[in-house]
Amino acid sequence: MDAQRALLDELMGSARNLTEEERKGYKELTWEDREVCRFYMVRFCPHDLFVNTRSDLGPCPRIHDQKLKESFEKSPRHDAYVPKFEAELAQFCEKLVMDLDRKVRRGRERLAQEVEPAPVAPLPAEKSEQLSVLEEKIKNLLEQVEALGEAGKVDEAEALMRKVELLNAEKTVLTQQPQNNVLMLAQEKKMALCEICGSFLVANDVVERTQSHVSGKQHVGYGMVRDFIAEFKEAKEKAREEERLAREKEAEERRKQKEKETERSHSQDRDRYHDRDRDRERDRHRERDRRSREWNGRSSRDDRSRNGRDRSKDRYRNRSRSRSPLRRSHKRSSRSPVRQY
Repeated sequence: MDAQRALLDELMGSARNLTEEERKGYKELTWEDREVCRFYMVRFCPHDLFVNTRSDLGPCPRIHDQKLKESFEKSPRHDAYVPKFEAELAQFCEKLVMDLDRKVRRGRERLAQEVEPAPVAPLPAEKSEQLSVLEEKIKNLLEQVEALGEAGKVDEAEALMRKVELLNAEKTVLTQQPQNNVLMLAQEKKMALCEICGSFLVANDVVERTQSHVSGKQHVGYGMVRDFIAEFKEAKEKAREEERLAREKEAEERRKQKEKETERSHSQDRDRYHDRDRDRERDRHRERDRRSREWNGRSSRDDRSRNGRDRSKDRYRNRSRSRSPLRRSHKRSSRSPVRQY
């Protein structure tokens, strides 16, 4: 019935039976609504695994809809929501496994507390005497049966065999009655515990029963739950390792970038230092050139000044010579003849 209803919901929609008035306030569900089972959409719903078993969780309180599941799988936000839904499912499954593991521990403790069967106690003297009498009667009757059989008296031999069977039954009751509790303990001691689903099994049971247990809902369901938890933890650990490697790679890249920047800064400092040296050297050359030019200019002025002074001195010297009396007389004597008296 549920399968047919789900098929009709998929074909005609979940609002197929609503009246026009009810449709006005009806809102079509989407996979994002809280009423929809996220476990069912992303993996499996644990409520579906243990139906009609001792671990039955009851019906799921949320909606399982194949159409909504397909809508979720086709959604562009599917990959973004899967980790969140899987984390919620893993948390739910871990609680189930924790409760089951407590049950398994209690079962192991129960099996560990079972004692070995006590050795068979000797029969009391009275029962030992009765057992001897029975064995003697059985022996005599078997001899009589053998003799009657050889004589061809089959009916009489069969009658005696029935008496032998009755005596053997009395012998069995006499020998096994005080050991019933020991046999029960021995039978319980043969119990084993399934570590997957926590069920008690008979050790060394027939293959058919063992196979029936392994393929049962409870064993398969808890196997799926445990496999999912292991897979989720492995994926989480892998993602954590990849994140760690990415952080280390990023830190290494930042370190290399910092080293490059430091080297570039040092190179720039060296360039600036060399530039300053070149500037200082250029300034020194300019200063030497300036001083050289000043010195050359001063030397030229001094030479001109000295030459001027020399020329002035020469003119002065010439004027002084021209004004000298001796020179004038010499000149005059050279110009007029000497008078003779």
